[in-house]
Amino acid sequence: MVVERNELTVNLMKFYDFRGKSILYTGCGLGQLLPPESGVESIVGIDRDAKALKAFRDVAKTKWAGIPIKFLPHKFETIKDHADAAYFEFCMHMMDDPKFTIDLARKLARDIIIIDHLPGSKWVYYWCGEDEVQRSTNTIESFHPRRKTRFVADQHFEDWRALMKRLDGVGKESERRIMELKGTKDIHMRMDYGLFLLTGQ
Repeated sequence: MVVERNELTVNLMKFYDFRGKSILYTGCGLGQLLPPESGVESIVGIDRDAKALKAFRDVAKTKWAGIPIKFLPHKFETIKDHADAAYFEFCMHMMDDPKFTIDLARKLARDIIIIDHLPGSKWVYYWCGEDEVQRSTNTIESFHPRRKTRFVADQHFEDWRALMKRLDGVGKESERRIMELKGTKDIHMRMDYGLFLLTGQ
């Protein structure tokens, strides 16, 4: 395991009470930090990566048995479903227009919960996401979150080759940055991330 997912889930559960709520779960196919034990009433699973969404669908057959889930292999910007809360899991930085996304979320849900990378993260540096992460963070902050918390997780790799394999296909600049670690073993790097709670309209 590259990062301790249980720690991220615990922080998420402490940050927001999902019990009894219908959830628009965006980025659900990329990690599933939200557990069925959260007590959610129902889920609309949204992920533009159809293959990733299939992975969540396969897990849901057993792990999420008894909880109604609707699967939508689409961009969030096309969603019209309403729910108690819209939850974005490490995907706001990937949105074409984070402001449009949040504006739409506020029309569809009373609460908006966002967990995502933060500027200054060494992990973000290695996959060259500084601009996207800065943009999404600035946009989230412009909505004046009613609550926010910053965390630091540890990304661990056996050696530089494992890091290269994990980020395969990201691009030449990412490869160049990883080569700075050539020959290094037992790599630990900080992954800064934040949780934000916004209010719908």
